[in-house]
Amino acid sequence: MAIQEVVERLQDKLTTLQVVFQYIVTGLLLIPVLYVLINEFIRSGARIANLKGPRGLPLIGNLHQIRVNAAEQYRQWAKKYGGVYQIQLGNIPVVVVNTAGAAKVIFGNNALSSRPEFYTFHKVISNTAGTTIGTSPYSDSLKRRRKGAASALNRPAVQTYMSHLDIESKDFVKELLEYGKSGAEGIDPMPMIQRLSLSLALTLNWGIRMDSQQSDLFHEITHVEEEISHFRSTTGNLQDYIPLIRLNPFSLGSVKAREMRNRRDVYLTALNKGLDERIANGTHKPCIQANVILDKDTKLNSEELTSISLTMLSGGLDTITTLVAWSVALLAQRPDIQNTALKAIQKTYGTDQPLCDAEDDQQCQYIVALVRECLRYYTVLRLALPRVSVKDVIHEGVRIPKGTVIFLNAWACNMDPEVWSDPEVFRPERWFENEDAPMFTYGMGYRMCAGSLLANRELYLTFIRLLNSFRIEKVDDVDVHPVRGNMDPTSLVSMPQRYRARFVPRNKNALRNALDKFVAVE
Repeated sequence: MAIQEVVERLQDKLTTLQVVFQYIVTGLLLIPVLYVLINEFIRSGARIANLKGPRGLPLIGNLHQIRVNAAEQYRQWAKKYGGVYQIQLGNIPVVVVNTAGAAKVIFGNNALSSRPEFYTFHKVISNTAGTTIGTSPYSDSLKRRRKGAASALNRPAVQTYMSHLDIESKDFVKELLEYGKSGAEGIDPMPMIQRLSLSLALTLNWGIRMDSQQSDLFHEITHVEEEISHFRSTTGNLQDYIPLIRLNPFSLGSVKAREMRNRRDVYLTALNKGLDERIANGTHKPCIQANVILDKDTKLNSEELTSISLTMLSGGLDTITTLVAWSVALLAQRPDIQNTALKAIQKTYGTDQPLCDAEDDQQCQYIVALVRECLRYYTVLRLALPRVSVKDVIHEGVRIPKGTVIFLNAWACNMDPEVWSDPEVFRPERWFENEDAPMFTYGMGYRMCAGSLLANRELYLTFIRLLNSFRIEKVDDVDVHPVRGNMDPTSLVSMPQRYRARFVPRNKNALRNALDKFVAVE
């Protein structure tokens, strides 16, 4: 009998354990379901009342739909939901503005003077060196930095930088000539374009040049800044919108972000230290960073000075590298545009000045139109850096609450059929027909790019010297459509596939003679 009692007790305990196990399993299954249901209730409540837009999936919202070519997907949705609608990235409602008319109204409102903070870029990448001016939330510090940058990037200040632009654009032409063996070989122009962009950024901000693409520092900065650009993407980092992912201590995204941050800190520290030493020794050259440091009225701390440095570095690399890379690829396939440009240049300069005059303040109108059309068609930041409203915004009777994240789809606005009858066509002449038409590549309103004047001068001088010096011939077949040809459709900055082109001197002897006799403007 004792044995039977023991057996019965064991059976009772096993039965109890089975019941407990069933409850545990049921609970484990129910907890995620309950979490999803509760989260979906919260997500639904976060939506902006009376504003249309695609609903998306639980937890992730519309993230799965905009991982690739987000700006183009937003443009297509505008055909269904209207020029202004909402999406949800995770639980976060985001208003997307896709038309030129709506952008001028909404972004002309000073309620959009701030930026949202994203976990990957603001908490991981930027927690040591800080953020650029463009990515910083609104604050008194931002106002001081913008004031300092504005004084260094206004029209009179830009004119003082022409000697730098003169040297760098000349060296760009010289590298294309030498590496391409005077047009005998097809070459990948990207290293030359990157050196041009980086040397301009270094010269303008720290007063030093990057005179060789063979330098270890050249490879380090271009690689790290390219990787950091990925982390600035508004769609490429899931952990920005799904907090649960941040709990993963082995997250490859966070690990790589920290690595790039640490590597950037090394060269930023070295660049700033070198300038400090040159200022102390009285051997520094005029540059933006030195001007700000020596301006007693500016009163910026070390973090704010670094912010301006980061702004010049990342902004220059993004704009010049991207625009020139796409434009050269296109021009190699459009000899008709090259011929029209050459005639316009020769009408201004004759036939004996391959390098043209660096002091030329955009007198050749066809080159001005060509630059503007490249900026429109190959919008650098398809999605301009996001804004966050600091007070309610009313649009067509809909209240967009304070604290809402708002995206300017600069790509869609630049392709607006209400502005252009043929937006899909690359046609520089459109800027003669409607020279006052809006362009959104540099953003809109209070937070638009402060360096647009400088960028336009850089691009103008680069284009006019490039097209007056060379006939660009296609070597590789590369898709130059701004959407189909995008090398990484998840990145913040769009870039074409790598390609080769042949740079054939229009007059080899005249070009070599001009390069040999070159004297930088003072």
